Amino acid sequence: MRAKHAFTLILILLLFGGGILLLFNDQKKGGSMTMELIKLPEPKKKGEVSLEEAIARRRSIRDFKDTAITIEALSQLLWAGQGVTDKINMFRSAPSAGALYPLEIYVVVANVFGLEQGIYKYKPTTHELLIHRIGNFRTKLMHEALWQEWMSRCPVIFVYSAVFERTTWKYGKRGVNYVFIEVGHSAQNVCLQSVALGLGATTVGAFSDEGVKKLVGMGSDEEPLYIIPIGVPLSKY
Repeated sequence: MRAKHAFTLILILLLFGGGILLLFNDQKKGGSMTMELIKLPEPKKKGEVSLEEAIARRRSIRDFKDTAITIEALSQLLWAGQGVTDKINMFRSAPSAGALYPLEIYVVVANVFGLEQGIYKYKPTTHELLIHRIGNFRTKLMHEALWQEWMSRCPVIFVYSAVFERTTWKYGKRGVNYVFIEVGHSAQNVCLQSVALGLGATTVGAFSDEGVKKLVGMGSDEEPLYIIPIGVPLSKY
């Protein structure tokens, strides 16, 4: 009798677990959120381009080669934007009022060596990417950014969002200003890191808030703030 009950329990678990696995795979293929994590390469703390040179050379670049970037470059860019620079206090690369860190970075990947096309979410504390959706969403994002056609040639696009409540619970209405200041700090880091890597970037603020939020799959408490398309410049600058 006990053997029969044990067999029945195992069968139920196998069927139930298999159903979950099939559902998980179907959601991934259909573009729904998944829970897969990808560990990024360790970022470098020393480079060949000085800060002064990066500042002097930074330009808004909209002409890109049809060339992939490496996952190492993507790792470096994400670290520059929101990466942890003090593992004891968990401080990040960009200053944040009260060290409350309201920003999130989503990565629309179209052409990165070692990554499937899709939408990912950066996890700064572990330096990992969380897979959100699989597929090429670059053109759809371009549409939501008021048809800025040049964006369709970028191998990777950062989409910033913010959970304002992380800051406003402490600073009230003034905290809204602090969040906007913070995204500027972070975006500038990404732009300067792009220069240091031989890449180009442009910051974009013209887009449909609701359209971008829905496409990327942001939470109900998040609001989109900024878009940064990044790629290999068509010519040196």
